[in-house]
Amino acid sequence: MFNKLSLVWNCGSSSLKFAIINPLSDKKYLSGNVECLKLPNSRIMWFDHLKYKKNIKYIKNISHKKAINFVFNNILKKNILLFNKIKVIAHRIVHGGNKLTSSTLINNKVINLIKSSSVFAPLHNPAHLIGIYESIKNYPNLSKKNVAVFDTSFHMTMPKKSYLYGIPYKLYKNYGIRRYGAHGISYQYIVYKTSKIFNKKKNKLNIIVCHLGGGASISSIKNGKIIDTSMGLTPSEGLLMGTRSGDIDISIIFFLYEYLSITMKDIKNLLSKQSGILGLTEKSSDFRYIEKRYYKNSKAIIALNVFCHRLSKYIGGYITLINKYLDAIVFTGGIGENATIMRKLTINKFSLFNIIIDKKKNKNIVGKSGFINKINTIPILILPTDEELIIAKEGINLIK
Repeated sequence: MFNKLSLVWNCGSSSLKFAIINPLSDKKYLSGNVECLKLPNSRIMWFDHLKYKKNIKYIKNISHKKAINFVFNNILKKNILLFNKIKVIAHRIVHGGNKLTSSTLINNKVINLIKSSSVFAPLHNPAHLIGIYESIKNYPNLSKKNVAVFDTSFHMTMPKKSYLYGIPYKLYKNYGIRRYGAHGISYQYIVYKTSKIFNKKKNKLNIIVCHLGGGASISSIKNGKIIDTSMGLTPSEGLLMGTRSGDIDISIIFFLYEYLSITMKDIKNLLSKQSGILGLTEKSSDFRYIEKRYYKNSKAIIALNVFCHRLSKYIGGYITLINKYLDAIVFTGGIGENATIMRKLTINKFSLFNIIIDKKKNKNIVGKSGFINKINTIPILILPTDEELIIAKEGINLIK
């Protein structure tokens, strides 16, 4: 039962996840995450699915490199039965640019291309590279069986009319400036899982997926393939997010620079780390903060209303792009799965399309998966994502 296991690394900017998975049976044997990297309350948590045992280790200010080495030396190598059955190490990479368009075995050329794409994902790609370097160091026998799985790959089926910007074409042709999207691995899983739920072939599946977390995006998927997505060249475009502004008038940047004399570095920091929910509430980027205070705090009301207004505009537009029977609207991600008021405010705008939420189901489904629509209306599905499973499957498929 332990044949052909995948070790998966999902290294983020402030956290990382890891897992050992049998991608043929979808079974997880080990899973864990490291939270609050480089902070005093950083911690490593993992779960042994065979022994059904939870573990936690607090290590102050732990870095990506030290966290990965702790996992290798204190968790993986102490479970020799699993460790020796690992056949591939698969890494999530946020941005592959215009050269890395599908999952690939990692070599020096691939590493250099991931580095060059860091300009589009400066918080994420460098963290992914640490995962690659430490994996090769700790597991030299699999140095040629490390696989890169890209968030941007799933979005490569978008037509030019979706991914091109209204700027001089040579900027796309010479420098690859286009919409790349993000959360692609999550979307790939949702398509995989939703097709099973509806017992429908993936190439017949038409869904709108809202991946809502600290970073938030939405995608329109027709016949199992992406036709448009809200994030762009970088994960900054699109919906309102925890600390990111999402869509803005580009003249705001000129105004901040020319009239308020704010430096470009500070403008970048303002739009990516001080805006979104945090900017509107002036208190918190945590979505639970605004849901909890929605009926009594004016800034929480504004923040949630702006978020839902933008999300509903995208949903409405993406319904028209599918232009045929819609199988479902799917909510995933921490906010998508748990924010009941957000779902109600957003979906209430779509009764014209026979998309009607069941208030009782919506309220009772927090933290679980299932349907929240009224009977005989278009399905609204809450579905937790599993990026690690898709990464594991991509990895094992490449080394077959």
